[in-house]
Amino acid sequence: MQSMLLQSVQWDKVGIVIGIFAAIAAVLVVCILLVAKFCKVNADEKIEKILSNLAGANCGGCGCTGCAGFAEKLCKGEACLADCHVTEADKKKEIAEVLGVPFEQDVPTVSVCKCSGGKNAADAFEYAGARDCNEQAKLSGGAKACKYGCLGDGNCVRVCPEEAICLKEERASVNPDRCTSCGACLSACPKRLFERIPADAKVYIACSSHDKGKAVMDVCKFGCIACGKCAKTCPSGAIEMVDNLPVIDYEKCIKCGKCAEACPRHTIQTRY
Repeated sequence: MQSMLLQSVQWDKVGIVIGIFAAIAAVLVVCILLVAKFCKVNADEKIEKILSNLAGANCGGCGCTGCAGFAEKLCKGEACLADCHVTEADKKKEIAEVLGVPFEQDVPTVSVCKCSGGKNAADAFEYAGARDCNEQAKLSGGAKACKYGCLGDGNCVRVCPEEAICLKEERASVNPDRCTSCGACLSACPKRLFERIPADAKVYIACSSHDKGKAVMDVCKFGCIACGKCAKTCPSGAIEMVDNLPVIDYEKCIKCGKCAEACPRHTIQTRY
């Protein structure tokens, strides 16, 4: 009888211990659920505040499918506010406050197409497929003999939310007065011909070919032949030849336009 009483007492103790652990587990579960709910509400509120301050262009220039996706990435710390070139500075400042990060003023930029080809460039073959640059590029890089040049099928024109791009002489041309530098054209071009430059820049390099002079002359009337006259002429040393192409350091550029005047191929183009 005494043995049975001892066993009963032991089982009672085990039951108490199990009960205590169960109660602790239940409390922890409740705490986790409350914290998760609180954090989710906080995150959702942040995303909504960020989204309300974004431009709402849904251009895709930031690399996201839309502003909602960008707002979510910003909230998670997976994107940089500078990736958006459409939202105005005062709105970006408000977003920075929501995120708790320092606000840095962006330098205004516009997009340019670094190609002078189009009708000025020779064709390697006649393309008769879908009027889509990506599809054309799948065929040996496209119909142009210059494998760096604009294919002229207008993917950039179709994605530009501001209608700032048109085709002139079968190549893309950007209207700087309409361009918001959203970056949609940068993502749409299979040849990666678009580049952002300072909005007040006077000149840009309208060529992307890295071939040598003779090879360029054989396929394009206005392509860069890497003669280096622009670099030699620049009074501020703002131009450097890199892989057969001039590269402009816009921080050094004094906007004199002498490089464009010196270029024998008119590859360096003026914007105003």
